[in-house]
Amino acid sequence: MREYLMPTFVAAALVLAGCNKSKSPEDVSQDVAKAEHKANNEVTKSEERAQSALDKSYEKVNNQEIKFNNDAAHQTYNVAVAKADGDRKVALATCESQSGDAQKACKDQAEADYKTARADARVIAEAALQQK
Repeated sequence: MREYLMPTFVAAALVLAGCNKSKSPEDVSQDVAKAEHKANNEVTKSEERAQSALDKSYEKVNNQEIKFNNDAAHQTYNVAVAKADGDRKVALATCESQSGDAQKACKDQAEADYKTARADARVIAEAALQQK
């Protein structure tokens, strides 16, 4: 068995010794140029993928911001209408203390104020939506 191991070790040593030989300057220059070109291509592809991912993320964020702003305008409108409705109910209850024409005028004023408040709320909400 030892007879076969020794030639194998010698052959392996000769092969390994051949691996450490230096290349010619032209070969090294070509290898470096190829490596630089490959590295530049990889960086370019990576930058393109990163930009594409950022563009998609920005679009998602932008869409979410628009949705948030629309929801905020809608909820602000709902709150303003609820406040106007509450004010109307209070005004109508107050009108009950009066009688005759005074009560009718009071109720008419309460309804007019309510309609004005709703209209104002709508204008404010639409203006908020148009600012986006």
